Amino acid sequence: MRSLLQRINELSRMETMNGLSEMEKTEQAALRQQYLQQFRGSINSILMNVTIYDPNGVDVTPERLKREQGRFE
Repeated sequence: MRSLLQRINELSRMETMNGLSEMEKTEQAALRQQYLQQFRGSINSILMNVTIYDPNGVDVTPERLKREQGRFE
C-alpha cells in the first residue's frame, strides 16, 4: 500500500508542476480507486472486530454493526 501511495503522490506532484498526459491521468485515477478499495477493506476489517463500551462498561455497539459482525462469525 505504501508504494501505491508513493506513486499517487508522485503523480500529484507531476500534475502540479507540469500537468499529466492522458495515460498518466488514467493511471492516477486507477491507483486512487485501488487505494480507496484497500483503505475501505482495512476499515471494514477493523469494524468487524470492534465492540463499543460506554464509560460504565455497558456494551453500546450499534445493533446494525452487531448484525454485520454476526454474518461473519
